[in-house]
Amino acid sequence: MVQTITNRSQVPLDSRDLATCQRVFDTLSADYAIARDSAEAERMASIIIELYRQGVRDPNHLQSMVEAARGLFEADGPVNRSAATPTG
Repeated sequence: MVQTITNRSQVPLDSRDLATCQRVFDTLSADYAIARDSAEAERMASIIIELYRQGVRDPNHLQSMVEAARGLFEADGPVNRSAATPTG
């Protein structure tokens, strides 16, 4: 069953909240080789903050939801860009 989250926190994020969001952002950026100044990074950051405000506090759950929302996940896990690049 799909649940709609209707209770969004209006309380400002504190330094611990921001640190959690930053760790998730940094992990996803590194795992998927997303440039920090790209439009993709901005969209990803917006999704992370919005989900956090809606009550998703567990970093692993937050990461999974962002991966699903952005279509970043792969069947075998994060893409290793250097291993996936053909040489020759």
